[in-house]
Amino acid sequence: MPPLAEWQNFYVIVGSAAGALIGLQFVVITLIADGPIAPNQEQAGSAFATPTIIHFCAVLLLSGVQTAPWHTLAPVTAIWALLGVGGIAYETLVALRMRRQTLYMPVFEDWLFHTLLPFVAYIAIAASAFLSQLEIGEALFITGTAVMLLLFIGIHNAWDAVTYHVFSRRQKHEKVERRAE
Repeated sequence: MPPLAEWQNFYVIVGSAAGALIGLQFVVITLIADGPIAPNQEQAGSAFATPTIIHFCAVLLLSGVQTAPWHTLAPVTAIWALLGVGGIAYETLVALRMRRQTLYMPVFEDWLFHTLLPFVAYIAIAASAFLSQLEIGEALFITGTAVMLLLFIGIHNAWDAVTYHVFSRRQKHEKVERRAE
């Protein structure tokens, strides 16, 4: 399909990055799991860690969809619509989980990267499905932008989670050392 063929390299690169980052997240979570488990950590995980994997999976899914040998754009745009609407619904759930969890008090940056920007990305993907009926070229660019946004959101959130765990553990360790002295 000519419009999708021009995007092959983009989606191969972005999809490979998403796949690698999913694997890296599993490694990081495994390493963090060796430490003590805080009360309500499961709530925080479903609010902060799981969405990161979901965003990387969305990028990987769209990369697979965009590089598949379709004969028509109808299945592609249907998947955009489903993923966009599903992502919007999921982000609503994430916002509720962020409010309900009690382990960590989210700050503006958390709301921005865990709810607002993902909402924008998933709305853009859903809108692309409808725009594709009018202008496929613009719809492809909007979807590509949303995919990059989800990838960068995932990278930011993964980094933020790792640094949070490293520094909170370091602070706890330093408190224990001071008490021992």
